[in-house]
Amino acid sequence: MAKIAILGAGIMATALTFPLTENGHEVHLVGTHLDQDIIASIQKDGTHPNLGLKVNDGVTAYQLEDADEAFEGADVAMSGVNSFGVHFAGKHLSQLVKPGMRVLSITKGMEADEDGTLHMLPDVLKTYFTPELRDSVSWSAIVGPSIAGELAVHHDTCVVFCGEDQAALDYLAGLFRTDYYHVWTSTDFLGHEIGACMKNIYAFAAGLGQGLTIKEGKQDDRYIRYNYNAAVFAQGQKELRQFMQLLGGVPETSDGLGGVGDMFVTSMGGRNVRAGEFVGQGRPFSEVRDSLMKGVTLEGVNAIRVVGGALKPLTERGVVKPQDFPLCRYLYSIIEEDAPLDMPWSKFFGGEK
Repeated sequence: MAKIAILGAGIMATALTFPLTENGHEVHLVGTHLDQDIIASIQKDGTHPNLGLKVNDGVTAYQLEDADEAFEGADVAMSGVNSFGVHFAGKHLSQLVKPGMRVLSITKGMEADEDGTLHMLPDVLKTYFTPELRDSVSWSAIVGPSIAGELAVHHDTCVVFCGEDQAALDYLAGLFRTDYYHVWTSTDFLGHEIGACMKNIYAFAAGLGQGLTIKEGKQDDRYIRYNYNAAVFAQGQKELRQFMQLLGGVPETSDGLGGVGDMFVTSMGGRNVRAGEFVGQGRPFSEVRDSLMKGVTLEGVNAIRVVGGALKPLTERGVVKPQDFPLCRYLYSIIEEDAPLDMPWSKFFGGEK
């Protein structure tokens, strides 16, 4: 039996407790300062209010002030926060993680320097660790098409555990694998983290065509823009693969679970798609941000802001060409300049000749 301590009590972090506990492992779920009500609910009757399910026996919930106790003697330390909480997680995990632990992250996204250099979030976590501690633990992440609620109710889910150390990946995969949670492993850490970030960008784009259909009052028609959405999806996949090549990932990673698979499931719905729908209906993004979805965490929008914003300095430096990544550039203009819906079709797929 292993002991796994998780920082963050969101729905995905909590969903991952199901395969772990069903394999007989002990899980300590630690809430952030934003998770106090969630932890109180689990401590009261075992129910995660946002997931709408009771956690299994074997899960013990802790408030943040008790994190030291929760992480004591853990074999695995997990970062279960979203991209907005990566610095919070880095600060706290650097004090909670001990040498020899396996660090496992579900945090998706990237950050960029002023010159456009992009960094995956596990590398951001590492900056909070001393060099000695950073080098004494293994670093891994979970990516792939995984809707938390489906995982929690045992729908078949296929994911990739990626990282630097194959032995650590094999160990972690063995903790989680069940007859419904299927785990592959890969040492293309960078490529899979690129995919995990980029899929949120193109999920926002997936909502645009749906919104346009709603605007026209045709959502119940027989013909609902599958052609439109398929072309946007295909261009997103093309750009995802280009980002893999640009940043040093394995291009083939874009074709698997951590690339097109994850992009597909994220494009099926959720907050990022809904934000795109509003824009497709003719709402300027500033209205979506400040009114219609005020206070809603939009990781796709944050990814567009980071990656799309990096394209300008990367272009100025000659790292990428002006015609590269037309969909990502256009999405950036939507969220930063309130650009209306006017899909730049002629720039897609290398440009219409």
